[in-house]
Amino acid sequence: MLNNDLRMSGKAGEHDRRDGHAPGNRFLGRVVACSGSRATIAAVAVEGNTDLTELWSVGRLISISVGRNRVVALVYQMNTGTHAWGEGEDNNFKIETELLGEVRVDEDGREEFSTGISRYPYLGAIAHRIRSADLMRIYDAGTGTTAVIGKLTQDESIDAAIHIPSMLSKHFAVVGSTGVGKSTAVSLLLHKAIAADPKLRVLILDPHNEFAAAFPKHAVTIDTDTLDLPFWLMRLEEFAEVVFRGRPPVPEELDMLRDIMPEAKRAFRGSDNSLVRRTTEKSSITADTPVPYRMADLLALIDERIGRLEGRAEKPFLRSLKMRLIAAINDPRYHFMFSNNTISDTITETIAQIFRIPGDNRPICTFQLAGIPSEVVNSVASVLCRMAFEVALWSDGAIHMLVVCEEAHRYIPSDPNLGFIPTRQAIARIAKEGRKYGVSLGIITQRPGELDQTILSQCSTLFAMRLANDRDQEIIRSAIPNSSISTTSFISSIGNGEAIAFGEAISVPMRMRFSRVEENLLPKAASANSKHSEEDPDTVDLRKIVTRMRAVTVGPDISTFQQSVAASMASVDEAEAADEDFAPKPYAPPPSPASPPPASAPLESYRRELLPQAPRLDPAEPIPTDPRLDALRRELRREEPVFPRPAPPSDQPPITRREPGTSLRESILKKPLSSLYNKD
Repeated sequence: MLNNDLRMSGKAGEHDRRDGHAPGNRFLGRVVACSGSRATIAAVAVEGNTDLTELWSVGRLISISVGRNRVVALVYQMNTGTHAWGEGEDNNFKIETELLGEVRVDEDGREEFSTGISRYPYLGAIAHRIRSADLMRIYDAGTGTTAVIGKLTQDESIDAAIHIPSMLSKHFAVVGSTGVGKSTAVSLLLHKAIAADPKLRVLILDPHNEFAAAFPKHAVTIDTDTLDLPFWLMRLEEFAEVVFRGRPPVPEELDMLRDIMPEAKRAFRGSDNSLVRRTTEKSSITADTPVPYRMADLLALIDERIGRLEGRAEKPFLRSLKMRLIAAINDPRYHFMFSNNTISDTITETIAQIFRIPGDNRPICTFQLAGIPSEVVNSVASVLCRMAFEVALWSDGAIHMLVVCEEAHRYIPSDPNLGFIPTRQAIARIAKEGRKYGVSLGIITQRPGELDQTILSQCSTLFAMRLANDRDQEIIRSAIPNSSISTTSFISSIGNGEAIAFGEAISVPMRMRFSRVEENLLPKAASANSKHSEEDPDTVDLRKIVTRMRAVTVGPDISTFQQSVAASMASVDEAEAADEDFAPKPYAPPPSPASPPPASAPLESYRRELLPQAPRLDPAEPIPTDPRLDALRRELRREEPVFPRPAPPSDQPPITRREPGTSLRESILKKPLSSLYNKD
């Protein structure tokens, strides 16, 4: 970090002053061409000496003296013109530079760097090595709110500092190929961020489960074992993503969900006297309202619609929807959604756990997504990003939220036809409107070419690490201001741990190397690679491995749910038996249990006989009929009366009916051969 005395002193940089025309010292060459953003410098390597070409190589900054001021330029290309080098003789070469700003010297001798240029270099202006004091002025990010994240590549004695509030308020991105140190750089940036802003709360969407090791003292970890994300927190599209297992939903079934979910929520509100009822009395409830409801109510409402006489075309879709819901409830991978025995309003506890309110000196939440089913990851990410924005919005600035998306191209791909639309919308809302309400976004990706460019353009601070793909490099060049586009000409060849940083948090684009992070704070996945097992692979028990592969977690305890469904089915059966016209009664929610079942109650799987179904009849017994019902069905179907079929002629064999309980093949084999062929 820059010492304030350097900016105030008029003598700053005196120790860098040397003989301006001494070869090999500060003198480099003279300007032979200049435009509004670039300048060409001609220089001579006396007797083949390479000291100049080594000191002012590509990627370094140089100074051009213009009166009392010094224009700062970045070298991005060098050539000899003849593309040859003469040993022991003078070699003329040219240096292509990009103008970045100037160090202005006031009348009182005060020196200060500015990105604007008041006087451009003239032909013949002397170019020389930049002073160390000028480098410190250029890369000074201010005092009090800066953080040192590394060293300058050009001069490792100078710290690379960034302005933390600018980085957080206008979003940031870290891009780079696999293995260049992105995760390590992100952990360093987050450590600096939480140290600079005590109000900051960080949510990390961690698809590789590697960031928990980087914050042992400042983070809590939420995985599939500790996650409690109730299904009723999801909006309609998010819940449909779970029910339809990541496939496009059936429009008819989605419309039915949209109609039934509000009814289930109103049923729960009617049976509950808690805060939910009081806060929603004056507001309308839709399928997207985060109000608790019971799956038993939802299934009972579906059963009620199935039992109605009207709407015959809807019944197949209703049965299909019901089967999907039951399959999701019984899936042990969805334990984090359907784990509660009794539904209650736990939104406050969920927000407090995920978004660290209060933080208890652990302001970071690493949300591990590796164990969550792939078809549910998009819905979970959508819920988390949406809730992060809403928590910051309705806290009136009391909470500063930072959402870090690792592998962001998975959630917000460049192709609008890919990805999950609610997740894209939630992240885009943070990128476009988050800075107004104190929500920041951190994007981490190894493929910026596959990332939505609209969201990437909202990241005002960018740390570009090594990128080998031409498409990815072109995307980064398009995101850099025109005044520093040549900075990325060498982005494919920088080393591990190095980055080109530019944007709001850095005054001038700089090539820097991130500081080393302690070994115990490095991000690492909790996998077998980090445990260094000494067991011989030839002696590994494959049966144990297969058992672990097939093992599933204990399914959700739905005994209360089963009791509720059984009670609702019993009431439906009684109503059908008592009512001759089978008119359905108005739906009434099942009574909620007075107390949860004991913890020692055995887990009972969901049985088919618990589903609402018609009573089974003995195949040998004739099906009872009712003339009134037959007439009603014909009237509804607009069918003509069915008259008895005429008897077959006497010269043809009688039609043999298939006996009850026998298959079609058996009935055919029992027929005489004479009945299968003509007697002609």
